[in-house]
Amino acid sequence: MNKKSMLTFLWILVIALCGAILVIPATREVFLAATKAHPYLMGFVKFGILATMGELLAIRITTGNWTAPKGLHWRSVIWGLIGMLITLIFQIFAGGVTFAMSGGYLPGGENKFLFALFVSTIMNLTFAPTFMAAHRFTDTWLDLRYEGKRNIRVTDVTKRIDWNGFVSFVVIKTIPFFWIPAHTITFLLAPEYRVVVAAFLSIALGGILSFAKRKGSQLKVD
Repeated sequence: MNKKSMLTFLWILVIALCGAILVIPATREVFLAATKAHPYLMGFVKFGILATMGELLAIRITTGNWTAPKGLHWRSVIWGLIGMLITLIFQIFAGGVTFAMSGGYLPGGENKFLFALFVSTIMNLTFAPTFMAAHRFTDTWLDLRYEGKRNIRVTDVTKRIDWNGFVSFVVIKTIPFFWIPAHTITFLLAPEYRVVVAAFLSIALGGILSFAKRKGSQLKVD
């Protein structure tokens, strides 16, 4: 087995082990208990591991090789912090939509599908673009930092970002065609599974954006 095959096997193994935790009853109970007791810590761990794996997959698809981006440890930390933020945001939007539906501000009453659709749509049309832009900013800052640039200014980062590609593809295409449907399914699940499913979704999106990049897009993975 050559190095590329070995790294592919290790990547699949990590994802399989993460999935097995949710499938095996004993480990699933531990996972659910930990999620309930330490939601922010678990949000950090879920995204720190799974979203980083998605970023590695994106590079593998784009370049044909398993290559760790410079500053991978910092990128993993940022993903972990994003996981903590997502943990809170999911609660805020789910609670807000529940209140709005019970008060008649949104239709559907206790309809679970409409609840999930409203949460996903409102969250992705309001919070998501700002969050994605912020993450694009941090990734670009790290790129500049590891290219050897010092005293990085805000303008240095914003000039490097392909805002046209960000808006035309990430916002206009991935939000309505990927994130809203995907998060609708996510919010049909029990609350304790939503953040980990969102982390797994980051792997899928990494693949989508990488295929787009191979066809000529200059996008980075969000």
